[in-house]
Amino acid sequence: MKRLQLLGMAALGLLTATGGAFAQAKKWETVKIATEGAYAPWNFTGPGGKLEGFEIDLIAELCPRMKVKCEIVAQDWDGIIPALNAGKYDAIMAGMQITDKRLETINFSRPYARTPGAFLVPKDSPLAKVPNDKVFDIGADAAAAQKAADEIKPLLKGKVVGVQGSTTLATMMERLFQGVEIREYKTTEQHDLDLAAGRVDAVAAATTTLDTTLGKPGFENFVIAGPGFTGGFMGRGVAAGLRKADQDLKVMFDEAIASALADGTISRLSQKWFKRDLAAK
Repeated sequence: MKRLQLLGMAALGLLTATGGAFAQAKKWETVKIATEGAYAPWNFTGPGGKLEGFEIDLIAELCPRMKVKCEIVAQDWDGIIPALNAGKYDAIMAGMQITDKRLETINFSRPYARTPGAFLVPKDSPLAKVPNDKVFDIGADAAAAQKAADEIKPLLKGKVVGVQGSTTLATMMERLFQGVEIREYKTTEQHDLDLAAGRVDAVAAATTTLDTTLGKPGFENFVIAGPGFTGGFMGRGVAAGLRKADQDLKVMFDEAIASALADGTISRLSQKWFKRDLAAK
């Protein structure tokens, strides 16, 4: 009987503690969201220093659905995850792919967009002859993806490929294109400038970013080439990065994104900024 009484008291204590935890759950009224501000058309800094792009418009759609006020801050890519975990802001929306490596330190909302990676090269490059009409899913068929990479690897022999550091594209180059010389940059804008100046022979980036680059002055003689690669270590889609402790905020983001996917909002914004539907349906 005494043991039963002790168990009962322990259970009551657990319920009390649990109830206290729920009672102390944070009420989200303001959510601070970080973006890079240098990854067009996902997010970039426009005239006058104003943040613009697909994710900036998407934030404006998601926050009313979450019934919160949102503040957007620009943060350099190479410190964006540590600053989240340090409490500098509450979420990241910066064209960030869900990967196993990132899941070790942060959580993610459900994905809101998907985009493969490919190459941008001069029209007279040997790689320019390789069509950009196929996409290989590394997660679904790693062997086929590696075979496709091996077939174009000889065309990159003696070439230097620019890529933004600490991205899934950098991982793609390291894993699928071993032996190819790569040069890492802080931003995609920097490797684009070096490509235009002839300091690198190609750049590897998301096709959405490459589309934007092609629309800039000075890139009339360049073309997107080679197959696209997605899935696996390239990521499970672009999503909002969140602290692991903020499970309630994840639920809010998940529900808002699901709503924006269901009513076509994300597809509409995707067509506006990418001229293609990249919604993660």
